[in-house]
Amino acid sequence: MMIRIRSRDGLERVTIDNPHATISQLKAQIDSQLRVPIQSQTLSTNQNLLLAKTLDDWTRFTDMSNPNTPISSLNLTHGSIVYLAYEGERTVAGPAVNPAGSFGKKMTMDDLIAKQMRVTRQENPHCELVSFDRDAANAFQHYVNETLAFAVKRGGFMYGTVSPEGKVEVDFIYEPPQQGTEESLILLRDPDEEKVVDALAIGLGMRKVGFIFTQTISQDKKDYTMSTAEVLQAAELHAEGDLKEWVTAIVKLEVNEDGAADVHFEAFQMSDMCVRLFKEGWFETEVNKDEMIDPKLSKMKKDVVVGVKDTREVDNDFFLVVVKIADHQGPLSSSFPIENRNIPVSMRALKDHFNRTKNLSFVKRISDFHLLLLLAKFLDINADVPALAECVLTQTAVPEGYQLLIESMASAS
Repeated sequence: MMIRIRSRDGLERVTIDNPHATISQLKAQIDSQLRVPIQSQTLSTNQNLLLAKTLDDWTRFTDMSNPNTPISSLNLTHGSIVYLAYEGERTVAGPAVNPAGSFGKKMTMDDLIAKQMRVTRQENPHCELVSFDRDAANAFQHYVNETLAFAVKRGGFMYGTVSPEGKVEVDFIYEPPQQGTEESLILLRDPDEEKVVDALAIGLGMRKVGFIFTQTISQDKKDYTMSTAEVLQAAELHAEGDLKEWVTAIVKLEVNEDGAADVHFEAFQMSDMCVRLFKEGWFETEVNKDEMIDPKLSKMKKDVVVGVKDTREVDNDFFLVVVKIADHQGPLSSSFPIENRNIPVSMRALKDHFNRTKNLSFVKRISDFHLLLLLAKFLDINADVPALAECVLTQTAVPEGYQLLIESMASAS
């Protein structure tokens, strides 16, 4: 007898030899024929199972929870439908393909690849949690809120550490040269400056861990989490970052119940499938100016399978995996003026900073990434930058030669 199985992947079939089989035997056939492990399966004759969002919701469907119940007692006969929810991902077998020359549609290699390119939601992120240094996060959001008033977009690269358990700590945000408008964010990246940033990060025991950007007030009226342009940019930077825990963070204004606006942080990972599709060139990146574009949908160059249908449009939410957020007080301060903003950072800022921090030890006074970046422009990237960064990392005394050099740079302004 044949039982039809409907899951988030569509409608499939399982063949059972014994019409008096138990639920346990049905699960074993689903395991062997559809490759869904028995321990991951939740079965029900109630179609609402497919609308349930969490494992707790699934446990409420108990009509097929007893493995010894014969399926015949549930009025399941040849052709009946059973609903299946399961954890994790699986590889769905492609359709049977007729060889060239036989009846039916001939399939090209592209058709075959598309059949296997199944876009589903990724349940779990590789990054267990992202924690933002309070000063670094505040310095970024204060600028976009107070100076830019969320009228134009702003972005930055997040640097910090990744624990073996997949927890990401963001300790500073580097803002590259850029041009933001209401709808777009163009990064005018400076490879030489980024080399210095990476050298400083290595010396501080850190690395690039993600990308942060803002959404403007005008975007608040749109009904998407991330626009197509934002998904493309985030996927490109995630692919370049080459870190499985890479985080994409969004900062935006949200109106609260009192009608006032709160600054809101959200964190995601681009799904493995999203990054793969980007790397393999599936995304349509050339946009026809006359075409009406829905910013909620990403266009593909070829058909992909979403649910049970072939399509070239994928809802951007399919590509987002939510990451939990926390905050912490990291090892660096963020009080020094930040690079590549409206007002260029000059040596005068160094003098003001030293006057303001007279009561601190010298190593504490330079424990600020943005200050170190300014100093690094006048120092040797291979010798001086790592040496200074190590002093900050270990919070040990700065050698007198460096101290005199930095103080003279400040006093000369």
